[in-house]
Amino acid sequence: MQVKYEMVRRAEVADVPTGQAAAAFGFSRQSLYSARTALRERGLAGLVPAKPGPKGGHKLTGQVVDLLEELLAADPGLRSAELAAAVWQRFGISVHPRSVERALQRRRTSWREDEQAPGAAPKSL
Repeated sequence: MQVKYEMVRRAEVADVPTGQAAAAFGFSRQSLYSARTALRERGLAGLVPAKPGPKGGHKLTGQVVDLLEELLAADPGLRSAELAAAVWQRFGISVHPRSVERALQRRRTSWREDEQAPGAAPKSL
């Protein structure tokens, strides 16, 4: 982050040519242009690298979470490991028990938020 900021600053404040400023910091001109745009649009936070990898659950789709809720409704004593095994048996998808817990929690949280009227005070739990 600091390096990209200094690179952009050198190109803009010190009137160093774009290619020269980028090369001095080991970046391409395109990287400098991208950093300049990110800095202008989002400030210093725009220079922080994004987290790599998937941005959300891709195995626990709505259909899978629906099954989990059906199983829990039928037997509230089921543990997350047993639910994960049921997902494997039904869909052939291997999921971690903790992922099952998080998916169910996300579903419950989103339903609570949907139940609240716009502008209404949050309901206490």
